Amino acid sequence: MKLTLPVLLLALLFSTAAHAAALAGKRPNIVFLFTDDQGYGDLSVHGNPVLKTPHLDKLHGEARRFTDFHVSPTCAPTRSALMSGRHEFKNGITHTILERERMALQTTTIAEVLQKAGYVTGIFGKWHLGDEAEYQPGRRGFNEVFIHGGGGIGQIFPGSCGDAPDNKYFDPMILHNGVFEKTRGYCTDVFYEKATQWMDQQRKTNQPFFAYIPTNAPHGPYIARPEDKALYEGKGLKPDTESFFGMLHNIDQNVGKVLARLEEWGIAKDTLVVFMNDNGGTEGVSVFNADMRGAKGSAWLGGTRACSFWRWPGAIAPGDCGALSAHIDFFPTLAEIAGAPVPENAKAQVEGRSLVPLLENPAAPWKDRTLFTHQGRWNKMVDPNEAKFRMASVRNTRWAMVSEQSKTHEPQWQLFDLTKDYAQKNNVIAEHPEVAKELGAAYEQWWAECLPLMVNEKAMGPRINPFQELYYKQFGGSPTEQDLAKMNPELALEFGARRPAKSKK
Repeated sequence: MKLTLPVLLLALLFSTAAHAAALAGKRPNIVFLFTDDQGYGDLSVHGNPVLKTPHLDKLHGEARRFTDFHVSPTCAPTRSALMSGRHEFKNGITHTILERERMALQTTTIAEVLQKAGYVTGIFGKWHLGDEAEYQPGRRGFNEVFIHGGGGIGQIFPGSCGDAPDNKYFDPMILHNGVFEKTRGYCTDVFYEKATQWMDQQRKTNQPFFAYIPTNAPHGPYIARPEDKALYEGKGLKPDTESFFGMLHNIDQNVGKVLARLEEWGIAKDTLVVFMNDNGGTEGVSVFNADMRGAKGSAWLGGTRACSFWRWPGAIAPGDCGALSAHIDFFPTLAEIAGAPVPENAKAQVEGRSLVPLLENPAAPWKDRTLFTHQGRWNKMVDPNEAKFRMASVRNTRWAMVSEQSKTHEPQWQLFDLTKDYAQKNNVIAEHPEVAKELGAAYEQWWAECLPLMVNEKAMGPRINPFQELYYKQFGGSPTEQDLAKMNPELALEFGARRPAKSKK
């Protein structure tokens, strides 16, 4: 029988509706893949002319993609917003080091909410929300903990933020449920292999699982497996870019292995896979930045726009969604999908919105909203108001207003119409003073809300990094004088003043 066009359209409509089934309370397994310092432009499917990411491209093709999704300019801030559903400053996180990376203890995490709802939870990679015992993921909702310390493998900073001594990207020493283990292999392979083994164990039980795999790659130092770097040699790239792309190739291969395992185990249709990156681009920006202004550490769109792919075969229909969305939406979305009750105190905490309506229907009504970005990273012990308008932005769907520098307490706002100028090239503030006034007032109110919740501003850490202390307790020995000089909190003020904006995580 030959179908008429109206009948075909009706059939397509019913097919799409059936494919994007009601998601609330379906309790799938959740696999959250999260990269460190990969930019939105660091995918071949997004137009990168050099980098090849076939497995991530495939995931993209099978997922609901949020094309106007935003995170924070740097890593610990984004991680806390994902875990809590609210802006990082309200979790006490205004930096990536100097105790200002510690997520406030009164913050409820999505891992805690899922755990109380019957999920078994595991983290494999980078935590970076506090290294002292009470801040560790094992006390924040994770049953299984397999992590490095600080903001990166081998990094050590004054105070509490740091990794095991002399740790390397190859054969790293990893803290596994409170005990250090010497691993074998490249760090990304190690994290993915451990996560896969754990998921294999959990799938045989009657409990759904939440597997969080936040790799430290492709963050610098840019150390790739030689065979991965070799794929990008001879292409006119800088050595660091060759390694950066090689690190991404390795991530892509590991993502492919996980997706293949889910199919092999027969649980792909019972598993939601989410892929994101933590901030704007870094080493790859000079090659391709998806026509955006800015990079990691900035309040420009190039510093905050991120990948957000949600794949769940048979439950979420693939395709783009252009609604303005953000990292703070992650918490309420997972809670709703998992049917997990959110405690009353956490309900007041969460600022984000559930993305479930958009996962079910990308054209669902979505009220406009206002999002706020601030670089943070002002000097330690300095009044935050001194940096109130330094590298900050406020935006809604159409407008973005950015204050890049401010030598006084007055902002230097620039206004951009994103419907015409997503690249943020043309400042139109003179033509739209009423928009600037409205957005400026919203920013003032937001800043006033944040100030009393910046609980780490005057915190001083221990003399020895917790990871180093644990290491020496387990293996004997003691830190060198050079180590102590790096860790001594009396140096923190000098350190913060010397490197306020470009310090590594």
